[in-house]
Amino acid sequence: MRSELFAYDRFYKQNFGTVIGVDEAGRGCLAGPVVAAAVILEVQLDVFDSKQLTAQKREELFLQIMNSAEVGIGIATPEEIDLYNIFNATKIAMNRALASLNKKDAYVLVDGKSLNLSQQGVCIVKGDEKSASIAAASIVAKVLRDRIMVAYDRIYPCYGFSKHKGYGTVHHLNAIREFGPTVFHRLSFSPVLSNLSVKKVHDLFSENINCERAKVILRKLSSS
Repeated sequence: MRSELFAYDRFYKQNFGTVIGVDEAGRGCLAGPVVAAAVILEVQLDVFDSKQLTAQKREELFLQIMNSAEVGIGIATPEEIDLYNIFNATKIAMNRALASLNKKDAYVLVDGKSLNLSQQGVCIVKGDEKSASIAAASIVAKVLRDRIMVAYDRIYPCYGFSKHKGYGTVHHLNAIREFGPTVFHRLSFSPVLSNLSVKKVHDLFSENINCERAKVILRKLSSS
């Protein structure tokens, strides 16, 4: 039992009442959405930073959290990441997770820094290693995002999404170079943008080349 993580949360609960832990998964990827989770955790579970758990342990804890806690989920799409940048898209996903909980008077503990969200709270650097609520949110966000990337893999198996989950591995970068980016990629990110041309953008958005996302990417190509 990671009792020290629950002890960390206890201070905020004693001072502010209901506490919500918020974290995201996928911020540093080249493909796929940013997924955020907001968790009100009352039952003590063996939660810890999702990055330091095995996939099997995350799945086990995910089920325990979903069965015993109040959970909100928020997603920012690759399109929103391209339109608003990754920092703002992360805030969008987190605010959506909070909105789905609809606990406006609760106090928010959010992993990271400088993430001013839609309700009162505090940013905690490496919060997923300190707070049980944030650790629980990190597990939920990671498991759900991994499942999304596995689904993407069924659509585009040549990119290996089920293995690297959209991160910039050698295999993923080679696949982008060989096959070109998909609409699931973050087209504004440099390693992806460098493998685009005006023609490829027109091919990707053949049905709606005048959409805002296509316009943003074409502008970035013209200025690069």
